[in-house]
Amino acid sequence: MSGVAVQNRFARAGKEFLAMKLKDILSEHLIKINLTGQEKRLVIEEMVDLLVKAGCIKDRKDVLKAVLDREAVMSTGVGDEVAIPHGKSEAAPAIVVALGIAKKPIEFQAMDDRPVRIIWLLVGPPDQTGPHLKALSRISRLMHKPEFREQLMLAKTSREALNTIIREEEKYLEN
Repeated sequence: MSGVAVQNRFARAGKEFLAMKLKDILSEHLIKINLTGQEKRLVIEEMVDLLVKAGCIKDRKDVLKAVLDREAVMSTGVGDEVAIPHGKSEAAPAIVVALGIAKKPIEFQAMDDRPVRIIWLLVGPPDQTGPHLKALSRISRLMHKPEFREQLMLAKTSREALNTIIREEEKYLEN
């Protein structure tokens, strides 16, 4: 492949990535309402299991270790009842995301010292730092709106939560 062809290929991939929205990598099968875990580690395991069940990752143990290792560096409890545990692993062939909603608050050592109820799990391959950061940024921007967080916490089904996310992305994120 010529140098120009390689550049064109990466330019197309970059445009596709810039257009990526959470709805492009999230499905009902990757959303769990009423998480059962009541401790940080158990909730993270429950979220990783969503990725396993959906066939999104190759190795549960490797992904769990990556996420827990990242969590050990600094809590991903970002405040406002939200946590975004994340990690990089060869077991994730692409950027994958899962969402969990807890009815009971979970202690996550968040920045604001409040427990969390909305947990986003993000995992990607080590060589996709840009897409990983872009997905983290999109999640953070959505979670900044109190009304949106409240709507997610009130969702009774995975479909309802997904539709809430889709509507919010259409309203507030660039096309």
